[in-house]
Amino acid sequence: MADFPSKVTTETSSPHSQGSQQGGSSLRGLASNVTIMMDMSFIRSIPAILMIAEIFLGLLHWALIASAPYTLLPAYGWVMFVAVTLWILTTILFFMILISIQQKLSAVPWPLTVMVYHGIATVLYLTAFLANAASVYPFHLTYFYGHMAAAAFFGAVVTLAYGVSAFFSYLDWKGDGGNAATNTVPT
Repeated sequence: MADFPSKVTTETSSPHSQGSQQGGSSLRGLASNVTIMMDMSFIRSIPAILMIAEIFLGLLHWALIASAPYTLLPAYGWVMFVAVTLWILTTILFFMILISIQQKLSAVPWPLTVMVYHGIATVLYLTAFLANAASVYPFHLTYFYGHMAAAAFFGAVVTLAYGVSAFFSYLDWKGDGGNAATNTVPT
C-alpha cells in the first residue's frame, strides 16, 4: 500500500481575495471577474448600420413631433407612443447585441426574436406613419406645419429602415440552420 504524504499544504483563497481582505478595495476582485466584450464586427454589419439609422431617425421623428403641440390631435398620441417605445427598445436591443448578451442568454432564439421584433416594429411604424401623414393638414396654417410634415417624412424613412431590417433578420433566421432538412439533402 502506498504511503500517505505526511505534509499536505492547501491554499483556499486566491491572491485577489487576500488583497481585498487586507484593506484593499472589495470591489476589485468582483470587477476582475466581469468582462464585457464588444462585438466590433457587428458595428460594421448592415443590420447594425440599419439599427443606428433607426435610432437616429427615430429620435429625429419623435423630437419633431414633441416640439409641436401634438396633443391637439389624438392621432399624434399613437405616433408618439410608437416612436418613443420603439426608439427605446431598438436602443436597448442594439446595445444588447453590441456587448454580446445573446451569447450569455443562449436559451433565447435570438435570430427569431430579432426577426419578430423588426416585423412588429415595421407594422407599428407603418400605422404611426400613416396616422402622422393623415394628421399633418390641420397644421397647414401654423408655424408647426413644417415640423409635422418633416416628421411624416422621417416616419416613412424609419418605416423603410425597419422593413429592411426585418428582411435582413429573416435572412439571418433562415441562414441559422432552422431547417435541418436543407443541410442534409445531397446536391
